Amino acid sequence: MASERSYIMIKPDGVQRNLVGEIISRFERKGFKLVGLKMVTVDKGLAERHYADLSSKPFYGSLVEYICSGPVVAMVWEGKGVIATGRKMIGATNPANSEPGTIRGDFAIEVGRNIIHGSDSPESATKEISLWFPDGVNEWMPAARPWIYE
Repeated sequence: MASERSYIMIKPDGVQRNLVGEIISRFERKGFKLVGLKMVTVDKGLAERHYADLSSKPFYGSLVEYICSGPVVAMVWEGKGVIATGRKMIGATNPANSEPGTIRGDFAIEVGRNIIHGSDSPESATKEISLWFPDGVNEWMPAARPWIYE
């Protein structure tokens, strides 16, 4: 499997609850490479573009309002299987269905405050990365790479 990239966002509740370091640490310890990172206060236009696929849902308005309610941490992670593995690390959308050991299983209670977003497909990742990181990300090679990949 080739290396891929995933967009991961720590939502306002995760930032407010001081979980940024814990979440970054989990992805780093897994062996994924951080290639993009910024803290952003999201404007309504960006939020609407990010959640455009949910615009027909009854919760769309409150979701946009929520994501604009405080800073988020936008990240791009790279590695083999990072999209699927990242989703497993994050846990189910509804924290009540998330296994212990996942980010949502360990830290979230309600679906409306589920701490984190992760791309669900290569297509979503490409769209989200270009939306949140229009100037691109950092290209670099970690010294530990041969200790992570064969």
